[in-house]
Amino acid sequence: MSAWEGLDEFVAVAEAGHFSLAAERLGVSSSHVSRQIARLEERLQTRLFYRSTRSVVLTEAGQTFLQHCQRLQDAREEALRAVSDLSSEPKGLLRMTCAVTYGERFIIPLVNSFMALHPQLRLEIELSNRTLDLVQEGFDLAIRLGRLNDSQLIATKLAPRIMYLCAAPRYLERFGAPHALSELARHNCLIGNSDVWTFQEDGREIPIKVTGNWRCNSGQAVLDAALRGFGLCQLPDYYVAPHLTRGELVSLLENRQPPNTGVWALYPQRRHLSPKVRQLVDYLKSNLVTYLQS
Repeated sequence: MSAWEGLDEFVAVAEAGHFSLAAERLGVSSSHVSRQIARLEERLQTRLFYRSTRSVVLTEAGQTFLQHCQRLQDAREEALRAVSDLSSEPKGLLRMTCAVTYGERFIIPLVNSFMALHPQLRLEIELSNRTLDLVQEGFDLAIRLGRLNDSQLIATKLAPRIMYLCAAPRYLERFGAPHALSELARHNCLIGNSDVWTFQEDGREIPIKVTGNWRCNSGQAVLDAALRGFGLCQLPDYYVAPHLTRGELVSLLENRQPPNTGVWALYPQRRHLSPKVRQLVDYLKSNLVTYLQS
C-alpha cells in the first residue's frame, strides 16, 4: 500500500464537503472515494470525518491532518514543476525595473543578449530611480543597488558593489588628502543622491554628513565633477574603477571603505519561480561581474 494512498481523496472530500463532489473533482466513483477514506481511517486508527446524509465535517484529527496533507500536495506539485521547468523555454511577458544609469550601462545589454537566446520571451523594462512596488505594479523582477531594506521580497545577490572615496590628483595637490574621517569636514564634497556618506570603523558602519558647493542626483555627473578636480566623491566601483586604474582618480581612506553592499535581483515571494525569471536571474548572476570588468 502506497503511503500516498487515500490522501488526495481525503483532501478532495475535506475541501468539497461531500463525497460525490469530491469524486466528481477527481474523476472517479463515489464508492472509490468512500473505500479510500475508510482504508485511510483504518490505517491511521482514527476518524477523520463526521458523516451525515447531507454532508461530511472534519473531526479535530481531520483538521490537523488536512493541513499536513495540503502542504504535502503543494510540495509534490512544486517538485514536479521544478523538474519540468529545467527544460522549459522562457516565454511570455516579463516585466522588470532597474535604476536608470545602471540599467542602461549594464543590465539592458545583458538582458538583450538573453532575449536573443530566447525569442519567445517578451520584455518590458521600466528604468526608474524610484523604488517601485513590485507586487502593486505587477513587476516580476527588480534590479536594486546598495544595501537592501527589510522587505517581503526574495533577494539574490548578482555582484558585489564597492564604494570608493576618491578625488582627482589636481584637487589633492591643492587641498591635500584626508587621513581621518574627521578631516572630511574641511573638504569640498561632491554630493549625489545623499549628503550622508557611509564608512566603517572598528567593524561598525559610520554615517557622516558631508557638505560642499556642488550637488546633483546623477552619479555620472558627480564623476565628471570629481575628474575636473572640484572635490571629493563617494561612488561605486562601476563608476570609478577605470579612472582609478588610469590614475585620473585616487582612492582615499581605503581602510574606512564601507562593507560591500551589492547588486541584487529581487522578486516577490513565490514558492516556485517561473522559468523566465529564474533563468534570467541565473544569466545575470553568471555574466554581470565579467561584464562590469570589461
